[in-house]
Amino acid sequence: MGNVGIIYKLMPEDVETDLDAIDARIRSEIPDHVTVNKTEKKPVAFGLYSLELQVIMDDKSGGLDQLDNFLEELEGVGSVSVVSQTLID
Repeated sequence: MGNVGIIYKLMPEDVETDLDAIDARIRSEIPDHVTVNKTEKKPVAFGLYSLELQVIMDDKSGGLDQLDNFLEELEGVGSVSVVSQTLID
């Protein structure tokens, strides 16, 4: 098995959502097979920011679905999209 690098774009439910709290929750509760490489707040428009999440994980079967579900169910997250996905080794 190899590793996969994935960049996610997490959009908040609204402009008032605390992205730092979402970031902290991701780092403390993310599944064990996933390593958070970097998070960054990115401006979208009119004071709205998204959270860009870069992770590395093994490419085991079902692992990506588990991570997607985890991110989509986080309180304050309105939508999750994959910006980039690549095989590392």
